[in-house]
Amino acid sequence: MVELNQMLSFLAVAIALTLMPGPDILFVAAQSMSRSWRSGITVALGLCTGLIVHVGLASAGVSAVILSSPAAFFIIKLLGAVYLLYLAWKVWMGIRKMKTDGEVAATAEVSSVAEAPPVGKGVASSANAHIGVGLYRQGIVMSMLNPKLSLFFLALFPQFVRQENGYVPLQMLQLGLLFMVQAFVIFVVVSVLASSLGGRLLNQSGSWKIRLAVIEMLIYILLSFNLFFL
Repeated sequence: MVELNQMLSFLAVAIALTLMPGPDILFVAAQSMSRSWRSGITVALGLCTGLIVHVGLASAGVSAVILSSPAAFFIIKLLGAVYLLYLAWKVWMGIRKMKTDGEVAATAEVSSVAEAPPVGKGVASSANAHIGVGLYRQGIVMSMLNPKLSLFFLALFPQFVRQENGYVPLQMLQLGLLFMVQAFVIFVVVSVLASSLGGRLLNQSGSWKIRLAVIEMLIYILLSFNLFFL
């Protein structure tokens, strides 16, 4: 069992590290600004779910075995970078669609909009649920394909566990759970703040929707290069 003073020290370090501009917090902020705070929280849930895998592997000692292989580490990094570029490509396709839809809307008759049948609440709810599942899945995949998280836990956990406090893997699991809880709380706060900022920008001008999408795409590209080359 991790002692209280060690737990508090770990919590302080974990909060400081989580607040640093890293891939996860930027991912959450981008989704919240371009979509909504609910989307940001959904992504945060996915990211924290992915952390379960890293914490479990680190606690069992499997991460050390995997990361000791340069080939395995390279493959995981490559998959993660490619996935982020894939997300950037999807955003780019969405930007092109927004531009096309905007051109069509500019030439459309007002009467055709008025006569258009309303979208049922059931259809809208189903679409939102589908988007939510997709965002949750993105968070999980992005987290799992980031081998730097396993390196991070392997470097951080041993500083706060003690042999005399009992079974070491259990202590690492406790620290991992604490890390996930604090990360999720911070991500929720970031989601609300980023969504508020994004909403204000969208209210100022409709063109901000495309600008925010471009920012989201650039974040994915930067995260991809950061994961693979740094």
